[in-house]
Amino acid sequence: MKVLNTMLALGLLILNGSIKAETLEVGKPVTMVVYRSPSCECCGKWLEHIKSNNFTVKDIVTDDVQTVKDKYGVSAAMASCHTAVVDGYVIEGHVPANDIMNLLKTKPKIAGIAVPGMPKGTPGMEMGGKKDAYKVVSFDKENNYKVFNSYEGSQ
Repeated sequence: MKVLNTMLALGLLILNGSIKAETLEVGKPVTMVVYRSPSCECCGKWLEHIKSNNFTVKDIVTDDVQTVKDKYGVSAAMASCHTAVVDGYVIEGHVPANDIMNLLKTKPKIAGIAVPGMPKGTPGMEMGGKKDAYKVVSFDKENNYKVFNSYEGSQ
């Protein structure tokens, strides 16, 4: 009976948003290394989003983010303002935490996922109710691209 009550309580917490389902499925924080410029404010906001979704972040502030992008094979077409690495995958730009969790669960044979550019409304780029339509794109080491997830815009 105690186990049932615990399960019911966890279910209620998930339903009201106090605990994210992804947190329970993974069970422990996931460590991510993030490389970002010291002058970029939106990167800090994205880090808050990531941390609130059960990621532990090693934050590396650098004046040479391009060298990091080159090292991890992030092409100009995929580039954004920050680059992260988690469980061997590259995360470029303002990728929502749910997409990162999906990547880590499914473990596709790709180099990483990206939100190219800096679309309004992505995590860290919130601007009131304005949201650009955008795509999370997967990429491999040969720079082949494929849509990983899509988001609709709103005004």
